Amino acid sequence: MDQCDCTNEDIGGHDGNSDSLEELQDSRAADTAEEEELSVSFESKYFNLYPLYQDYQDYCVLAGRDDLNKLNKVLLCSLTIPQELQTPIICHGLSAEDKSFQQLSIGANICLAKAPPVRCSTLWQDLEEVKASGLLGRLPDRDIRLQELMFELIGSEVSYLNSLTIAVNLFHASKELQQSLTPMEHHNLFSNICQIMAASQKFLMDLEGQLEESVLISQVEDIVLQHCPEFHRVYVPYVTNMRYQETMVNQLLQQNRDFLHLIENIESHKDCQRQCLKSFLVLPFQRITRIKLLLQSILKQTKPDADSISNLEKAIAAIHEIVTECDKGVQKMEHIEELVYLDRMLDFGKMKSVPLVVSGRFLLHQGPMRQRNVGISCFSNVYLHLFNDLLVISSKKHWFQHAGFTVADHAEFPRHVKVEHVQTELLGLPPDSFLLHLYNSHTRQPTTMKLAAETRSDTEVWMKLLQCKR
Repeated sequence: MDQCDCTNEDIGGHDGNSDSLEELQDSRAADTAEEEELSVSFESKYFNLYPLYQDYQDYCVLAGRDDLNKLNKVLLCSLTIPQELQTPIICHGLSAEDKSFQQLSIGANICLAKAPPVRCSTLWQDLEEVKASGLLGRLPDRDIRLQELMFELIGSEVSYLNSLTIAVNLFHASKELQQSLTPMEHHNLFSNICQIMAASQKFLMDLEGQLEESVLISQVEDIVLQHCPEFHRVYVPYVTNMRYQETMVNQLLQQNRDFLHLIENIESHKDCQRQCLKSFLVLPFQRITRIKLLLQSILKQTKPDADSISNLEKAIAAIHEIVTECDKGVQKMEHIEELVYLDRMLDFGKMKSVPLVVSGRFLLHQGPMRQRNVGISCFSNVYLHLFNDLLVISSKKHWFQHAGFTVADHAEFPRHVKVEHVQTELLGLPPDSFLLHLYNSHTRQPTTMKLAAETRSDTEVWMKLLQCKR
């Protein structure tokens, strides 16, 4: 395996050493590229009709209540958002592969302060050009509901871009905030949010351009498909960075008083509408999952024999692939963070150390064991760290030492590791014992250890994992 190019500084933050000069240059180059992306200037004609994206779902519900007499009293939001999704920050109803990064948004939820309710128009049928067209008197209810769903994709993108604009113009572009951070901190804090905003502007321009051509909305799935390559380019790295981003925000709020004071001042700006920084940083995660849900709702409302079905399914699959790649990126970051932490905790002493932070490696399981000592009827405590390609056996350091583990042995897994069930009573071993064979450990000699787990369930877990031929 190749040595992973992610260093401790990548996980724990910039420490100002010269080793990070290249990273600083890369971050400045990335920031310059993002500024160039902002050359796209676009303001939606519906800008004043929508609140910030954090409040959009709540406002959508309020708007629906005022229009219960329309569309056979169909509430627009209930068409597009399952009941369990109607919260400002946390996205439920995700597929299994989406759930591992759902927790990234939870921290933002606790800092929301509700803004005063403001009426906003979000219905396609309320547009003056729609009323003037006479379509409302000719279209069946199903077709009107489909139009509302497609217009929801446009309207929610307007709301999303409103919030992104605040995040970029007030937080990211703040000179005082930049001065309170190192260039690396500033870049890692906001990641490529400027590129995200530029992608949203281009997407909305095309959506509204289609609506300008005809008030009868169509082909939104084609527009989504056209923008999916750009979505993949900007959303995957952003969402991948979110876990580290959230940790960094918390550290800065606790350790950097200037940063805390400046953030509080920006959050008090009237344009922020009492929304906190975290609620803005989580927006891209919310949006890419929401687009998938909206497309699925449009598909359900579309007639089975419609020409748009094929591209709708392709668009949903393309967005799903982006969400899946985001999930893989988050998992990879979690694995790297865990490896960096364990690399600091494991002390190889005089034996040749094994670099833990390598590409493709991740922790499968860890936990305490009791080892039967050779020649005497007593046990000592050991600790096992099982990675997908390595088994490390160690002991916890004494209380008067630094926290961590002293490595006793290690072996390539599964090639040089084997477990064996034993008749515990015949050998005088406690229940839930087994034999662990290391055929080529760091000593280059075969080793057998008699181990006992704390419980039967622990034994079953370890046996299953150690017997796995990966």
